Amino acid sequence: MCEVLQSTSTVTFWELVHPGESVPREFVGMDQSLISVRSTVSGDADAIARIFLESAEYHARLDPQRYSAPSLGTISARYREGRQHPPQPDAQYITLVAEQSGEIVGFIDARLERSPDPMHRELIYCQIVEIAVSKGTQRHGIGTRLLRAAEEWGRGQGAEFALLDYHAANSHAREFYQRRMGYEVASITAIKHL
Repeated sequence: MCEVLQSTSTVTFWELVHPGESVPREFVGMDQSLISVRSTVSGDADAIARIFLESAEYHARLDPQRYSAPSLGTISARYREGRQHPPQPDAQYITLVAEQSGEIVGFIDARLERSPDPMHRELIYCQIVEIAVSKGTQRHGIGTRLLRAAEEWGRGQGAEFALLDYHAANSHAREFYQRRMGYEVASITAIKHL
């Protein structure tokens, strides 16, 4: 389905998260016990910013009309000061980092949301806002560990679904979310340049 969309489309995925549900996953060439996932602290900001910028540069190549790479200082300050999540009263959110041998190799931002659409049932969603793994450690299960940890956090907060979106031209993300993590297409966002 993603192949028929213009390169400026975004696909949104939702996964039903039930305790005890398992989706078959495979890992390539890395001992998963070497990866630890924890909540972020302000001292992680520079490492997160470097990984964020790798992701931003990749997205800018996919869609230069809509994406650009911000400065390292801007993103580092954003995470150091806890501004990666929008200020909202009673907001629930989390940022997690993955470490391998003491080095931060990935991060994920997630928050709880409810649909504003009155047609939707009253559900809590765990929205994956941002996820990125450093280029040198991709395809070793780090993104899987991060996403599982965020889903578990959301489940623990009462979320019934996890949702995320990614650029339609990002075939690596499509493969990861659909085939590895069990996400399914639930809606399609189309855009048009004006």
